[in-house]
Amino acid sequence: MSELAPWILFNVFILGLLALDLVVFHREAHEVSRREALGWSVFWIGLALTFNAGVYWQMGTESGLEWTTGYLIEKSLSVDNVFLFLIIFASFNVPAAYQHRVLFWGVMGALVMRGILIVVGAALIEAFGWILYIFGGFLIVTGLRFLRHTDTEDPRENVVVRFARRHLRVTEAYEGQKFVVRRNGVWLVTPLFLVLLVVESTDLVFAVDSIPAIFAITTDPFIVYTSNVFAILGLRALFFLLAGYLNDLPLLKPALAAILVFVGTKMLIADFYHLPPLVSLGVVVAILTVAVVASILMRSDEPTEEQEAVPVEGGPADPTP
Repeated sequence: MSELAPWILFNVFILGLLALDLVVFHREAHEVSRREALGWSVFWIGLALTFNAGVYWQMGTESGLEWTTGYLIEKSLSVDNVFLFLIIFASFNVPAAYQHRVLFWGVMGALVMRGILIVVGAALIEAFGWILYIFGGFLIVTGLRFLRHTDTEDPRENVVVRFARRHLRVTEAYEGQKFVVRRNGVWLVTPLFLVLLVVESTDLVFAVDSIPAIFAITTDPFIVYTSNVFAILGLRALFFLLAGYLNDLPLLKPALAAILVFVGTKMLIADFYHLPPLVSLGVVVAILTVAVVASILMRSDEPTEEQEAVPVEGGPADPTP
């Protein structure tokens, strides 16, 4: 029981926080402002850092650094989820007031799916140590694919959505924040339920990509799971905070690709050279810092609309004859 106690206590604590979030703070649907999103982001990050401090205290410096690195990697990769959520909500014309409800249940599903994947991944690594090489190669391929990836697929044509439309009755319009409604004794799903299906299915794809990245840092299931959970819990607030700003960071996706390639390479060379956790953390932080700073500098060098409208000295202000 002593080995299971940390797992049970952690999950009870997290479920309590989620219940408080849903029942108290977001019981009524409303549009989440950036100020509110900032407050929740500070809360979730502060809670994660507090838990991380506990890991340092109870499990030692190396485990603490591994937790920090795993959390930062997952947090960074979750930004790509934010890109996709923007596209999904725009494609389905989801009212801003209902977006938090979708993301809440999307996060609940993500926690369950990632928990299962982490347990399976840890079991595979324990039984077949060589599978780490497969994970490493997979991460490198995924990172390179990030560089070529473009979000051109219409989420409404998602295979899960097509399947649901063929086999479920779907209402014509949104029914508030409800996922299902009952009419004339018949249950129908709403378009908001279809949005949730897309969010869940895409997160499963991201989980398959990102979870091996933490196993490159540590194979301790508790560190992998808890760092992953805290990164996912802050995803909703991160979405509402960053929505509208991500296009101003054009080098962010190449940075995420570089991180995946780095951790994949780290996994491949683990038997020949052990990279200290502090070095891994430093590399990840450096990649993200360079990407953000360089993106800001690129944007500042671009001419504004007013600058583009200024006529060339000596030339006509209006080229129209």
